[in-house]
Order: sequence, then C-alpha cells, then structure tokens
Amino acid sequence: MTPTLTALLCLGLSVGVRTQVQAGTLPKPTIWAEPGSVIPWNVPVTIWCQGTLGAQDFRLDKEGSQSPWDTQPPLESGDKATFSISYMTEHNTGRYRCYYLSPTGWSQRSDPLELVVVTTYSKPSLSALPSPVVTSGGNVTLQCGSWKEYDRFIVTKEGEDKPSGALDAQPQPSGQTQALFPVGPVPPSPRWTFRCYGCYRSKPQVWSAPSDPLELLVSGVSGKPSLLTPQGPVVALGQNLTLQCRSDVGYERYALFKEGEQDLLQRPGRQPQAGLSQADFPRGLVIRSDGGRYRCYGGHNLSSEWSAPSDPLDILVAGWLRDTPSLSVQPGPTVASGENVTLLCQSSTWRHTFLLSKEGAAHPPLRLRSKFQGGQYRAEFSLSPVTAAHGGTYRCYSSLSTSPYLLSQPSDPLELLVSGGPENQLLPPVESGPQTGLKSYLNVLIGVSAAFIVLLLLLLFLLIRCRHSRRRKSADAAVNNTQPAEGVQLDHQSGEPPAEPSVYATTRIH
Repeated sequence: MTPTLTALLCLGLSVGVRTQVQAGTLPKPTIWAEPGSVIPWNVPVTIWCQGTLGAQDFRLDKEGSQSPWDTQPPLESGDKATFSISYMTEHNTGRYRCYYLSPTGWSQRSDPLELVVVTTYSKPSLSALPSPVVTSGGNVTLQCGSWKEYDRFIVTKEGEDKPSGALDAQPQPSGQTQALFPVGPVPPSPRWTFRCYGCYRSKPQVWSAPSDPLELLVSGVSGKPSLLTPQGPVVALGQNLTLQCRSDVGYERYALFKEGEQDLLQRPGRQPQAGLSQADFPRGLVIRSDGGRYRCYGGHNLSSEWSAPSDPLDILVAGWLRDTPSLSVQPGPTVASGENVTLLCQSSTWRHTFLLSKEGAAHPPLRLRSKFQGGQYRAEFSLSPVTAAHGGTYRCYSSLSTSPYLLSQPSDPLELLVSGGPENQLLPPVESGPQTGLKSYLNVLIGVSAAFIVLLLLLLFLLIRCRHSRRRKSADAAVNNTQPAEGVQLDHQSGEPPAEPSVYATTRIH
C-alpha cells in the first residue's frame, strides 16, 4: 500500500470517528403536549420540543408521514420550539417525535408522543372490586365495561401523562364487554383517581368519552370513627335522613362509603363540642336506594391516608313492601322483671325474614327467618328473662332475601311494661307467679318492723341513762317505767325483756 493511500485512509477514519462522537454528544430532545396527550375533540393543542441551547431549527415528525410534519425556529430561550394544532380531530391523532439542528448536526429523535382524541362515543363504566376502599399496601381490581362493543379499554390515572394500562375487551354473558385491570400494592398517595375509555381496533387513538372518575380511598390503622343517624336505623320512605361520622381523634375531614357504590362522599370536619369532631352527610328525603350498609372514615389534612373504617351501619327503609305484619306478646304487655317474654311477629304474606325494632334503641333490629305455622308466616322473638331495660315500644317488619334493606310497613306499636326498676335487681331473683306480690309485701313489712324495734330500743337506752343520772328511782323501776307507749306493739312480744325482740326480728329477716 502506497504512503499516500495509507494517509488518506487514516484521515477518513479520523473524520468518521470525530463525526460520530460529535453527533453522540447531542442529547435527544424532550417532547410533551399541552393541555395533555388525551385531548377532547376540537380543543387546540400545543406540542413542545426542548433541546439544547444554540439549536438552529426544530422539526416534528408524525409516524407514517414521509416528510417532516412541521418545522419551527427556536423561541427566544434558544432551546425550545412549539408546534400548534388549532383543533384536535381524528386527523391529528398519532405518534409524534421531534429533533433539532445544531452547529454540529442533527440530534437524535425524541421519545414518541402519542396524541389521542376523545370523542362523544358512549362512555364506559368504571368500578373497583371488591370496593373503592383499599387498605394501605393492599390490592384492588378496576373493572371497565360497556354495552357498546368496544374492542379495547384504556385506564388512565389522574396526574400521569401516559395510560396506566390498556387491555382487549372480553365479552360477558350479559352482553357487555369489559376488561379487568389489577392495581397494587396501593401505598398512601395524595390522590388515586382513575378514568377509563373504550376504543375500536381500527382507530386505536380515537377514544370514547371518559367514564365517571373513580377515586380510591386508602385506609390505614388510626382510630376508627363512629357512624350514627339521629333518625335511627329504620327510616320511612320520604323521611329526612342524615348520617353523622364523629370521632374524638380530631379528624379534619371525613368520607362516607356505601357498600355496592363507587362514590365516596367527603366532608370537612367541624367541632360541635370540645374534643369531638364531626361531619354530617345529609341524604335528603329517603328513597329506595338509600337502604344499605354504610361505613365512614376520618383523615387529617396533612396526610393522604384515611383511618380504619367505622363499624357498619345498616339503614333500613320501611314502607317499600306493602304488607303490614302484626305484633303480639306472651304472656302479656305487662310483666314482672325476670319473667320469660315472647314477641310474635306474623303475616299472611310470605316473607323471608321478620325484624323486631325497639323505639329509641341504638342497636340494629333483631332478625329471624320466618316459619309457616297455623296458616301464618311468623317469627318468635324471645326476651328471657326480661329486665327493666327491655321495657319500651316495639314494632316489627318483614323483608325479602333479595332486598334485605327494604322493609314492609311497620306493625302497630306494642308497649312492653316491665315492673320493677334497677333497685330490684339487687335482691335475689324470685319466682314468678301469684305469690310474688305477697312475698314482696312481707319483705317490706319485716324491714319496717325491724326499723321500729331498733328505734324503740334506742329510746329505752336513752331513758334508762337519764333516770340513772337523776338517781330518782332504782334500775328495776326505771326499766318497768320505760315500756312503749300505749298502742305500740313489738310484733306481739312487747311483754318480753329488751333483748328478746331483737333476736326475734333477726330470725324473721333471715
């Protein structure tokens, strides 16, 4: 090989290496769209491309196009350029990349930016399985479905540019199509709000209208609040209903969740009294859909995590079923404490369950399966043995197994009277029957007699001491002169010495 050829080859290799190094030093630009990459129909879009200082030109390529889609000079900053789309339509959807020219050559192309247009096609539904409430670190499944025969479903998370997932639609026996998206483990986050869309395989960048937003509530282990309603757990159709979530932890916000629903109602907390925070959730006039099981959660403004759930509260809607059961009591509406009492709820119409509710009680109504007997469907509620706490006004209702939170009309009220208050509970239990009143009377009589005997003995002692001090008579005379006044008897034992009545009274009490 001649020296001249060798020199030329070396020069060429040197230039080639130098050119590759220079081109490799240019970082690829960054591309993004405003207001985002998922754009409603006819909304303007701005595509941004950012390179390095000193860029001389910016170009935008659209996937599938042979020539550059647009070319723009840099802005005053010298490292950015914008590309405008006046109205977003199906024609503008697709994948875009940008790159720029510098004194050393063209940069690499950016990562792809996919623009999607949102149409007015029928929106799908989005729900969380088993519920939108998930414990911190737990898992949940998002279900996106529609009666439209979409080929594909896409889920997006609020605050993120790219979709969280896309899956082919699966037909269901009901005629719907759906896709299931597993999510988790779910850590505490400022916001977990999702939407889903449907699309056809022939137009993957033309999406349906978005589903309603679905927010996940991430619960923790801090103190659970309590959930109650001033109206009680059984409410009538058309009655006003308000649910109250409260806690002594001092939560600043509360959320209410109803099983089977996806919405999470949130309210700020208030302080009705020192050391207690509370939020009211008015439901308005009661309708059929208000029946169900509710829980609530508390949270602090500076934390994204919610508390542990409250105990469940079942709201039962009375008056939905048209039958009216009857309520009776055995042995009768007036009983003595300690007796066995049975409340009988029955109806001539078949019902799966009967419920017994006590007016003013905080606990939920008692439930029993119905039994057919004597031409009636019935349930027997046993209160054995009864105490003063069982006294009150009772009503019963019926319900079906298919809608356990929807009840019949209430029975006529039945008032149960229990004789004997809390003070009687200190005495030993007594047998029920016709002798109960006589034994009680004798116990009272014995107690009063003993009290009189003690009082008389005290008077005797005082009189004896007084007469001794005056030395007017002897001790024997003093005892004889201090007998009880005429007409007062010590249970027919007044002629005996003072010590004897005391022994007699003690024997009677025992």
